[in-house]
Formats: sequence, structure tokens, C-alpha cells
Amino acid sequence: MPAKVAFIARYPVKGLSPQPLDEVRLEKDQPFPGDRLFAVENGPSGYDPAAPAFAPKNRYLVLMGHPKLAAYATHYDDATGVLTISDGGGVRAAGDLSTEAGCYAIEAFYAEALAGDLRGAPKVLTATGDYRFMDSPASGFVSLLNLASVRALADHAGVARLDPARFRMNFGIEGLPPWGEFDWVGREIALGAATLRVLKPTKRCAAINAAPGRGGRDLDLLPVMAQKLGHLDMGVYAEVVRGGVVRVGDGLEEASPRLL
Repeated sequence: MPAKVAFIARYPVKGLSPQPLDEVRLEKDQPFPGDRLFAVENGPSGYDPAAPAFAPKNRYLVLMGHPKLAAYATHYDDATGVLTISDGGGVRAAGDLSTEAGCYAIEAFYAEALAGDLRGAPKVLTATGDYRFMDSPASGFVSLLNLASVRALADHAGVARLDPARFRMNFGIEGLPPWGEFDWVGREIALGAATLRVLKPTKRCAAINAAPGRGGRDLDLLPVMAQKLGHLDMGVYAEVVRGGVVRVGDGLEEASPRLL
């Protein structure tokens, strides 16, 4: 079947849960809207909002080092600036991230929820300019996940299903063969009304072992990938070369010959 967009998601706070979207407007040379706007540092990170620069992910609260984070659903409201943290028992914390008091409410929650697992006091950080708290030193990326590759990895791991949320990607794509996304590297693809240039595969870390909605690690997928696939890549990074609206259900096709 033709390739198409199966889901769209953003991650307003690095390391926290996804927020699904029905559509998104991508802008040329800009990051995915509303993605990785905030992070929570794990003790002093060296982040300078006046001169933001890439730092390793372990300086922040992320699933690689704190799989308990996966137990909580979070929602960021653009209109109010409020981040809400919930679990099966209801709302656990909420705070306006544009205010000192609101940030303190979020920081206090994680200080208690992750007590004993922290290097220092949690602190909410806000990205400035075009900077985003990405896992790659280059900003401006969007990410695409081939859902057939996820199903193939589940087969290799001997599990019935892997939740795509483990991989924390902006777009989920159906209609490709497993690992077909790697053929896009160095090419431009038309995604809805936008055009992306695919830059490189996304290398995985222990974050994919965390169980979405439950917390903790329930799988050890990296050795499976290394042994069965010979690599640790799942999904690809891309940059926006022509802006436009992308909706769930939109098609995907190659837009130009190989560039690299």
C-alpha cells in the first residue's frame, strides 16, 4: 500500500510523554513545532539560555537514566503554559512553566518521584531562540518512524507488540517494508504538503527499554538489535526544506533523486 502518516506527535518536555496531533504545520529550516521546548536538568547541566548549546542527554531527566518517567502522562497546554503530570491515580502535579512557582511545582514533584536517582536538584529549563533540547548536536530535526520496522523488531525480540511511543518520534509511517526508511537517507521526501531532506538514521539508547504508561524497564532491546540487525538504528532524522501542513493520513513519496 502507499506510504502514509499513521501518527503525529510532539514532545514538549524532553524525556516526558508524547502529545498526539492531528496535523502540524512545518516551516522551512525550523524545528518541529512545540517539540523539546523544555527539559528538566538532573543537577546543574551548564545550560545557558543566553547562549544555548548542545549537551549530552544524561544531564537531563530522560528515560535512558530514569525509566520511572514512563509511568507518568504529561500534557503541556500552549495557551496557558501549564504542564500537567498524571498517572492512574489522577493529577500528580501541575504548574505554569512561564512562572517560578509553576516550575517549582514540577521540580518538587520530580524531586520526590525520583528521590535517590538524582545527581542534584531538578530544575525546569526553557529553550531560547531556535534551540531545542535534542539528542543530536544539530537542531532543527524532525523524526520519522517506520512502523513496519517496529513490528519486525518485536518479532526479533519475541514479543507480540512494541509500542511505537518507546521510540519518541514525530511521525509514524505505514506502508513501507521493514527498514525501508534507511533508503531515504540523502533523499528528499514529500510528506503531506511539506518536503523533508532525510539526513541520517536515529541511533538508539536504553530509553527504548522503558515501558510506556508503566515505568521501569521491561525489555532489553539493544542487544537484540545488535545481534539480529547489526546496528542500533530505528527511524530517521530529517530537516524541513519546504514548509507545509502535514495531517494524519497524508501520503509520503520520494520528491527527488538521491542527493548524497
